[in-house]
Amino acid sequence: MFQPKTVDFSKTKTFSAKDRHNLVRIDNLRTPGAQEDNLFNNEEFDILIQKLKEAKENGYTVTCFYGAHVIKCGLSRYLIWLVENGYISHLASNGAGSIHDFELAYLGGTSEHVPTAIEDGSFGMWEETGRWMNEAIQLGAKKGYGYGQSLAAYVDENPEKFPYREDCVFYRAYKMGIPVTYHVTMGTDIIHQHPTVDFAALGATSGRDFNYICHSIMQLGDKGVHMNIGSSVTGAEVFLKALSIARNQGNPLQHITTANFDIIPLGDYKSDVGKDTFEYYYRPRKNIINRPVSLGGTGLYICGNHEVTVPSLYARLKG
Repeated sequence: MFQPKTVDFSKTKTFSAKDRHNLVRIDNLRTPGAQEDNLFNNEEFDILIQKLKEAKENGYTVTCFYGAHVIKCGLSRYLIWLVENGYISHLASNGAGSIHDFELAYLGGTSEHVPTAIEDGSFGMWEETGRWMNEAIQLGAKKGYGYGQSLAAYVDENPEKFPYREDCVFYRAYKMGIPVTYHVTMGTDIIHQHPTVDFAALGATSGRDFNYICHSIMQLGDKGVHMNIGSSVTGAEVFLKALSIARNQGNPLQHITTANFDIIPLGDYKSDVGKDTFEYYYRPRKNIINRPVSLGGTGLYICGNHEVTVPSLYARLKG
C-alpha cells in the first residue's frame, strides 16, 4: 500500500519572540473613549444598533465571529467593552485570532513582518507562542475543555507569564463567563509549525468549540443577532453549519438579525448574482446576509474599515 512521506517537525528551529519587532503593541491599542471614535452612519448600521440595544434590554443572545484582523487593527479593547456591557453573548474567531490575542497577553505585541520573515524560514517559528499555546491546548484536551477555554484557563493558572492579560479578549471574556471559541483549519496557524504540536488535541478542542457555538446559535431564537466582523471564510462557513444544525433540531430561527462587516463594496447586496461575478463567491454575502434570513429576519451589510465601524459600535451603543 502506498504510504505518503512525512516531515519530522522536531527538526524545526524555533526562536524567542522576546526581541521580535511587532507591528501591533499594547501601547498602540485603541482605547474606547480615549480618542475620537468616528461615527459610522447609514441605514443598515442604524438598524443593527437598534437590534443590539433590544437584545441587551431583553436578554436576547448575540453571537459574534471576528477575523484576526480585528485584533491586528488594535481593537481588542472594543471587543472587551462590548462583552462587558452585555452586547455580546458569545465570541468566536479562527486560529489566528487566538494567536494574536495570546501574544498580546504574554509579549505585549503581535503581528510580525511576514514578507521578510518568510524569506529565511523564521516566519511563525516563535518558541513561546508555539510551546505555550500547544501546552495549553493539550492540557485542556485532557480535561475535556474547548480550545478557547483551554487557553483562558492556562492564562488564569499562569499569571506570571501574562503581564498584559487584562487586554486579552479571551481571558477577559472567560472571567465574565462568556464563551470564546476558536474554529481551526489544520495547517493554517503558526503553532501548527511548532515541534510540540499535537493535531489530535487541536482537533478535539476546536471540535468542542464547534459544539459550543452550535448551542449558542440555537439560543438566538427569533430575536437574536449574529455579527460576522471580517471573517470572509471561516466565520461564514461555521455559522451556516451551526445554523443548519439548529434548524435541524427544531429551532426555526426565522426572524434573526445577521450583520456582516467588511470593506468589499457589494452594491445591492440583496439582489441575485450570477456565477460569472465575484460577488457570488464571496461567502459572507450568501452565508451571513442572504441565506440565513430567507424565511424572514434581517440581513445587513456594514461596509467600512474595521477601525471605523467597530469603534462606532461602541460610540453608538454607549450613549
